[in-house]
Amino acid sequence: MKSTRYHPNIGQWNVWVPRDISAMTNSCVVIPCTFMYPSGIRPYRGIHGIWYFGQPYPQLFPPVVFKSRTDIVHESYKGRTKLLGDLHQKNCTLLISNIGTEHSGRYYFRADLGGANIYTYPDFSELKVLDQPNIDIPEEIVADENLELTCYAPDNCPENSPEIQWMYTDYLPEPEYTTDYVEESNTAVLSNTLSFIPRPMHNGQLLGCRVFYPNTTLVYERLISLDIKYAPRSVWVNVSAEVMEGTSVTLHCEVDSNPPPRISWLFGEEELLWDTASNVSLSLDDVRPAQEGIYTCVGDNGYGAMNTSMYLAVSYPPREPVVNGSLTVLEGSSVSLHCSTQGGPAPTLTWLKNGELVGTITAEQLSVLELLEITPQDDGLYRCLAENEHGRASSSLNITVEYAPVFLEESKCTVVREGVQCVCIATGNPEPTIEFFLPDKNITINDTDGRYNYYTHTDGHTSTGMIKLREKGERLGNGAVNVHCSISNMYGSESVHLELQQEKKYMMAVIVGTIGGVAVIAFIIAAVRYVGHNNKKENGNPGQDLVSKLENPALYYSAVKKDKQNLRKKVLKTELLGSKFNSILEESTGEEGDYQSVGSLADLERQELNYAALEFLGGRSRDGGASGRGDERSDYSEIKAK
Repeated sequence: MKSTRYHPNIGQWNVWVPRDISAMTNSCVVIPCTFMYPSGIRPYRGIHGIWYFGQPYPQLFPPVVFKSRTDIVHESYKGRTKLLGDLHQKNCTLLISNIGTEHSGRYYFRADLGGANIYTYPDFSELKVLDQPNIDIPEEIVADENLELTCYAPDNCPENSPEIQWMYTDYLPEPEYTTDYVEESNTAVLSNTLSFIPRPMHNGQLLGCRVFYPNTTLVYERLISLDIKYAPRSVWVNVSAEVMEGTSVTLHCEVDSNPPPRISWLFGEEELLWDTASNVSLSLDDVRPAQEGIYTCVGDNGYGAMNTSMYLAVSYPPREPVVNGSLTVLEGSSVSLHCSTQGGPAPTLTWLKNGELVGTITAEQLSVLELLEITPQDDGLYRCLAENEHGRASSSLNITVEYAPVFLEESKCTVVREGVQCVCIATGNPEPTIEFFLPDKNITINDTDGRYNYYTHTDGHTSTGMIKLREKGERLGNGAVNVHCSISNMYGSESVHLELQQEKKYMMAVIVGTIGGVAVIAFIIAAVRYVGHNNKKENGNPGQDLVSKLENPALYYSAVKKDKQNLRKKVLKTELLGSKFNSILEESTGEEGDYQSVGSLADLERQELNYAALEFLGGRSRDGGASGRGDERSDYSEIKAK
């Protein structure tokens, strides 16, 4: 509170009034006042005084608050003012009762000593009429730091003295109250100080100060909202989310702090967005797998910083796996097949060979298939299959195994009707070359001459060579055919002597066929005799014996004109028996029957049958020589009809 002081010097006009003074509405206020005038002046007809409001110059016609000569005052002050001081004692103290806010302003005192000795003092007292108490609030209230709030009430009305109370303090942690009374230059102020340590939770809370005058109805209140500054104490973001590739997602961040923070969204170290607000949202459109990762929201308001992170997972089908290129490897070596891919969630990787599972199923982004000591069976198409809940993808490679040639079990010689057939089958990579070795010749290409037919065929890694010998060929001492087969490629070669594996079986078929043929011939002879005998009886030649004329030949036909119908029936039965025999032979031996009846129905139309030729393996010559096996020229026995 300021005041105007004077110094008693001769020839000077001085006044003392409080520079500032306050009062509550509807109460009263006393403005202390003391004045001086030059000592050489003798008051004429006493000393009078006037209080003006707002202006010190009468010519501007300021409102008159009080005038000692008359009761004429401004209407707003009628009945409200009174001079408490004695002007003759140079005391100009003024009492204003039942004041209102409209009475706030500057008050000037004018001394009237009579005649020309009238003087308006330029110093003034400024009155503030309050309708609520004053609260002294620090410019900045920081959380967790001690805070003092002071409530003031003027005590410048002698009729009543105020009291002060704090309101809405129940939630405060351990509040303390201190009362103080300040009096200076005849003005007084009552104060009450509230002390406590605010927390962030108290931000925005209401506090109140109440001023009242006992035994009156005068009550004054003021409410304030606490503006407590505090660092971010929580940062809320979305929970970790999973979105499909190509869709959109919005990430929300809300920070609790005062004042509002600078919020920024970070992806890794890159700042994507920032704003000064209590919440900020980050929108991501057409999300790609590269945007999967950790997103961090940071709040910083100068009093502190805080951040929270979330993980954004992007779901998408597996990408096409990356695998080795196709490989060509040598048998016995080892190789590692690598398969890597990406997908969300991480896909499983499965190795397949020609559609069959090989190795193990892994749930990692890299799968390695180890093939150790590779064999030809490892040759084929390998496919790496990547799968997750959103789809599948695969990549393939070929492994070609190169190896030295190997004979297959089917390599052998067999006896056939034309002679001997030798087959040589081998597998290898590159496909092997097949050579046949005869005692006097090597055969390597498709060829035909008087002794043999030869050809080769390749199917993948398998080569087949076949030679047909039209003669039985040279036989060794153990009965095997003297044919060798050689196979070779860039990794090796091998030779084998081909054995006649089916000769015994074929001989059995020949023997059984020979016996069957003899039986058929015997049956035919018997049929002919029977027919001839009946014909002689009918022709009157019963004494001639047909059988006696068959001395040495194996077959005899007689053309008989009579009863030709009966003879046709008998011969037809003979042909049917021959066909049935061939079928039985084929079922029992597995060899194709090659035996035909020596006569047919058509032959009966001929008058003569000169000869018939049959093959008898192991038969004897006409002159009683050794069997056909010992003499190549005696493979056929000739039977002539006389």
